[in-house]
Formats: sequence, C-alpha cells, structure tokens
Amino acid sequence: MILPPEFYARKPVEVARDLIGKVLVRLMDGRRVSGRILETEAYGGSDDPASHAFRGKTRRNAPMFGPPGRAYVYFVYGNHFCFNVVTAGVGAVLLRSVQPLEGLDIMKKLRGTEDEENLASGPGKLTRAFGITPDFNGLPLCRETGLFIEDDGTRLEVRRTPRIGISRGTERKWRFVGEWRLGQDSNLRPPG
Repeated sequence: MILPPEFYARKPVEVARDLIGKVLVRLMDGRRVSGRILETEAYGGSDDPASHAFRGKTRRNAPMFGPPGRAYVYFVYGNHFCFNVVTAGVGAVLLRSVQPLEGLDIMKKLRGTEDEENLASGPGKLTRAFGITPDFNGLPLCRETGLFIEDDGTRLEVRRTPRIGISRGTERKWRFVGEWRLGQDSNLRPPG
C-alpha cells in the first residue's frame, strides 16, 4: 500500500519513526527499484536550529513550506543530493539509509559499484542508487511521479539517537534506526 499524504501530515519526529521498515520505491524504465528504510532523521521548522526552515522560506527550502507528502531534494557539501519527505509543521524527514530489495542491478550501475552492502547506506549513496535528482524536488510521493513509499507490513525495532552530521540541535534524539528482532524472518536481514 502506498502511503497517502495524510501519513506525512504529522510532526516530523512521528513520521521519521514510522518510516522505519517502510519501503522506498522508484519506478525506472518499467522496473521497480526498492529498499527498506533503515535510518531517518527528523527536522522541524522554525523551532529547530538544524532545520533548513529555521530562518524562514528561501528558494532552496520552499518545498518544506508546501503540503506534506512531497519530496524535498537538495545538494549538500558540493558533492551529493539528499532526499527528504515533507511533513506537517514545515518539517522534513531525511532518508539516511535503506536496505536494497529490488533492482540491485540498476542500483549498482547508478552507483558504479558491485558492493551490495553499501549501495544505499548513506544519504548521498541512497539518492544515487535510486536516481533521485532535483527533478523530484517539490513533487508528490505517488505512483504518477515514480517515487513513493509503501507499507508492506514489516515492523522493525526502532532505536532513537541524536542526529548526526549537524552542528546545531545535536541534543535532540531525532534520528531513528531500524533493527531486526531476534527470530525475525532471515530474508529481511541487511546484506553482509
């Protein structure tokens, strides 16, 4: 089931937690490229100094001020793109890592590597592996755009930690990491 816009119309921390275990899907040339979401980070609006929206609306962060359930894609460190989903309250959730499930050959080609363990194990790797570019910025997450998130019923244990890679708002435990429960189906375990 594709997550509806209402799923995202909540606080970023709630959405970030609940995205763990869901499946990111990108439709490419009639094929599915997908991965289980294992790591997210929440970013609030004007009350979060680490948020792009902290100082108000700009050309770069404009999607954060739009309706929930849209993509927010931006260039960072002069090196790679990051993919976020827009939430309520001028918030966003950064997708940091996924476990590849389908279309590994496409991911390997886009990443230029055969290393399955690291295909989408970071924000920049994820966007390259899924072919997520600024063309998606501001677009709704739905089948028509070819980029969406599904719920297949998988539930993971969720660990909450401080966010990483930021210099402000570091004390907030708004990073969520999915972990497999003992005895859970072995085909859901991460590669490696």
